[in-house]
Amino acid sequence: MSRTGTQSTPAFTKLRLRTAKGLTERDVSTAPPRECSMEEVPVIDLSAMFGDLNARKGLAETVCHAAENTGFFYIKNHGINERVAEAAQAQARDFFHQKDEEKAKVARTKSRYFNGWHRRKGTSLGSSASLDDMEQFSCCYNPDYDPEVIDLAAIPDDTRAQLPAESFIWEGTEHLPHFQRDCIRYWQESLQLARRLLRIFALSLNLPETYFDNVTTCPGSDLAFNYYPGRARMDDSTSPIQDVGLGSHTDLQCFTILWQDMVGGLQVLMSDGHWVKAPPIPGTFVVNIGDYLMRLTNDRFKSTVHRVYMRTSIDRYSMPFFFGFNPSETCAVLPSCTSKKNPPKYEPISCGEVSFPSPPYGRSSMFIFTCGCCGADMPF
Repeated sequence: MSRTGTQSTPAFTKLRLRTAKGLTERDVSTAPPRECSMEEVPVIDLSAMFGDLNARKGLAETVCHAAENTGFFYIKNHGINERVAEAAQAQARDFFHQKDEEKAKVARTKSRYFNGWHRRKGTSLGSSASLDDMEQFSCCYNPDYDPEVIDLAAIPDDTRAQLPAESFIWEGTEHLPHFQRDCIRYWQESLQLARRLLRIFALSLNLPETYFDNVTTCPGSDLAFNYYPGRARMDDSTSPIQDVGLGSHTDLQCFTILWQDMVGGLQVLMSDGHWVKAPPIPGTFVVNIGDYLMRLTNDRFKSTVHRVYMRTSIDRYSMPFFFGFNPSETCAVLPSCTSKKNPPKYEPISCGEVSFPSPPYGRSSMFIFTCGCCGADMPF
């Protein structure tokens, strides 16, 4: 804090990010994160999603307001079976509490698409952050398990060539009872919710609600299990940099649906440069807009920077589901988001081009990497 007379001015620092607009810098307050208000990160009841068209249009207006402001909101009455989510979380806990030798059977280093397990403290999001203190297991779209795929032979060759499914992640976890079954059940319910929610986004953009159906037949739909080990509580003199569970970033695809346990740690960067906490709310998921959907809406929807900070001795688990279009589909800025005074800011691009692989978080997030071993910047 700098002081002039009796007034104080919050200090700011530079945060470097790679986003839909390229490499950018943000001025970020060094003040402690505050609690968010319900206006900043609202709770949206999705019950109307299962109602008639007028009900869905009303819901779309509410979703649109949240997407245009913070780009973050909670959802309740979403349709995902609570027992299915709990079973998946239990499998995540059992997986991460194995010995590293067991987890290494499905290590991401064996994958072409960043499926599998990534160990703790392998990378950092930049020179200003410590190594990310998080383990992850992830799996990508597989049409064999898609509840809406009827004819696998009808999948176009160019789409099939980009499908990132790999069987080794299931073969290497066969010793865990029902691991594959419970993971896939949760992935399936998340995929069905994402497709329904995308129809609400279409309505919110003054488009037919089925507008995106033909570009989400074999979509980017990556499920991750994240494990943040608890640590001993630190004294007030400890730098907050040492509390990084997952550093500052934006997500790549259209949007993310996040299940988080009750430990907390998620923080969202507001437009004024201040961090706010997005605490767990029982029975809800968190939804945030990704860079691809911000790009398609000509920056109308906001892809918001977020992070995870851990200052607790209790382990934290989360399950993000990243949803995007078919990797081979090339899409331009939506016509409902442009005008003569507001021409398209972006060239057409495919979701696969945006969702390039960036270890350790797969095709899900955009950030600057610094090697955990030598401190050198890693390629994007």
